[in-house]
Amino acid sequence: MKNRFFLSLALLGMCTMNAMAGTGDLNDDGQLNVGDVATLYGAILVGDNNSKYDLNLDNQVNVGDVATLYQYIINGVPDDSAPEYLVGGDISMLNKYLDAGAHYNDADSNYIKDPLPWFGQAAGWNAMRVRLFVNPANATDAQKKEGVVQDLDYVVKLGKQIKDAGYQFALDLHYSDTWADPGKQNIPAEWKSIATVNGLADKVYSYTTEVLQTLKAAGATPDLVQTGNEITYGMLWPTGHVYADGGAQAGGSWDYFMLYLNAAAKAVREQCPKAKLILHVEMARNTNPAAFFKTADGRNADYDVIGLSYYPSYHGAPGVLDNVLTTLETEHAGKEIMIMETGYGAQWELPDAKYWYTTANKQPYWPLEGDKTWNASGAGQLQFTKDLIALCKKHESVKGIFWWWPEANEYWVNWQNPVTAGWYNATLYNNYTGKPFPALFELQTFLER
Repeated sequence: MKNRFFLSLALLGMCTMNAMAGTGDLNDDGQLNVGDVATLYGAILVGDNNSKYDLNLDNQVNVGDVATLYQYIINGVPDDSAPEYLVGGDISMLNKYLDAGAHYNDADSNYIKDPLPWFGQAAGWNAMRVRLFVNPANATDAQKKEGVVQDLDYVVKLGKQIKDAGYQFALDLHYSDTWADPGKQNIPAEWKSIATVNGLADKVYSYTTEVLQTLKAAGATPDLVQTGNEITYGMLWPTGHVYADGGAQAGGSWDYFMLYLNAAAKAVREQCPKAKLILHVEMARNTNPAAFFKTADGRNADYDVIGLSYYPSYHGAPGVLDNVLTTLETEHAGKEIMIMETGYGAQWELPDAKYWYTTANKQPYWPLEGDKTWNASGAGQLQFTKDLIALCKKHESVKGIFWWWPEANEYWVNWQNPVTAGWYNATLYNNYTGKPFPALFELQTFLER
């Protein structure tokens, strides 16, 4: 065995190529060669488990990583660089619809048996987002019928499918057993017995670590990780309950909130060092994003991407988003921005909409530029999508758009036992025909530069 090792080193000594640090260049000399093999063997012998040596991403540093390094030296490092721009959807319910028998058709009514790869092949998408709850079994029956079903086993399976299909995978960690949003950030039931904020931060770290290790081991390593969902007012209430401008509310504080964010970020950086870390807020008040990230930066929050939810039915016309993006770009130069959630109805307005764009006869009506409207139709949804993309392309920092719940489709599902209690009104599918609306195909134009 010893002689084989030195023979391997001798042969590899004849192979040298330039390399970027972090791609097998373990001794940081700018090249891939026998020196990196020696460095890796040294790490294995002393039990150094630094993640940079875990080249095959199996959470271990051993001879498997040596084999991977051999392949890098002989064949070159695979190009796993992420695309600069991302477009896709939060498809957290896709497998539930498929399991229930939903039929996804193309625009010509041809049945698509496996819609996941088709989204990329036909619609040009390159990224997918999936939410994860701590234990959705603790959600109410009503919440489960709304779509609160994504436990770790579910996300592992769907995440692996997403990666196998060649998409970028965005993981949306809720840190709750049910929906987490500006109106609620409920602590998971099993975490309520934790007596201190430091103990809760430790739990955030260990939970996030376990989730990411499980996904990595299954071949579903996330490319983007969102630590919390719409955390404009904090998370893990009551102790993490805050105002965006730095104030505290209802027993919470930014000190505690930052403990939780830092714990989550530490786990992400350790387990998925190549992943982009996202902090995600919404725009119920259009001053919230700027206030939140000013406060977060003042406390040295660790993140790569400013994530936003933008629904015109709740947040206002595109001009509102334009102003928010301009402020964020000005005050946070160097940070990427992504629209992590958006949507507009093709058949009905969204429930409880604050603003209407279909007709001036409904109040409160928000007129669009040039007195145009977005009708509640496929054409109206398409026009919204075009307008959103045109706006986002004006801002160099905007690198991604994700449509929320585009896959909602009850076509061919047993009407006596639907997947959800009610249809989501901003889906990209016609639930009566199983055919996609035109906006599904329009989204890819965001990638055209």
